[in-house]
Amino acid sequence: MAKVEVTKETLIGDLLRIDAGIAPVLLDIGMHCLGCPSSQMESIGEAAMVHGIDPDELVDRINKNIQA
Repeated sequence: MAKVEVTKETLIGDLLRIDAGIAPVLLDIGMHCLGCPSSQMESIGEAAMVHGIDPDELVDRINKNIQA
């Protein structure tokens, strides 16, 4: 399997298709509407900013989770 690495531009919907197990990380930052159509089209960077999280730290956390 190829190594997958997400960026701040990765859409939440794409991220959940890459690894549905990442949902708890997103829920932990307060993103409770993962099924909402609008959140599916939001980038990781946008979601981080909306929830007051540093986008680079969130991307790092997600990538570490995916690789684990």
